Amino acid sequence: MKTKILTSEPFRQPRPKGLPGAEVVKAGGLVNYQEGSIVSREIIKKPTGNVTVFAFDEGQGLSEHTAPFDALVQIVEGETEIMISGRPHRLQGGEMILLPANQPHALKALKRFKMILTMIRS
Repeated sequence: MKTKILTSEPFRQPRPKGLPGAEVVKAGGLVNYQEGSIVSREIIKKPTGNVTVFAFDEGQGLSEHTAPFDALVQIVEGETEIMISGRPHRLQGGEMILLPANQPHALKALKRFKMILTMIRS
């Protein structure tokens, strides 16, 4: 007789790339942390802009760069330092900051953190 193993964890289907419409989701659940890595998931991609969710492991970051459009960063959980034109800004879950177009910016995870990046092309 074969034994069937049951788990409390339901079978998980691969996540679709985008965000399903008219469905409530927890922002922090859209990406998972990976040790020593940055994980991203683009949830909206349109010619007029995009929305991407990121998970940064502690100590990970993005080197200084510029973007031709304003970008809004919303911290979902954790803690980061974002440098804008050489000025440091420390953000925690629930806070947000606007990255102005054409101003150099960089970020570093002070603790593991997740963020939503919204870039509008105009």
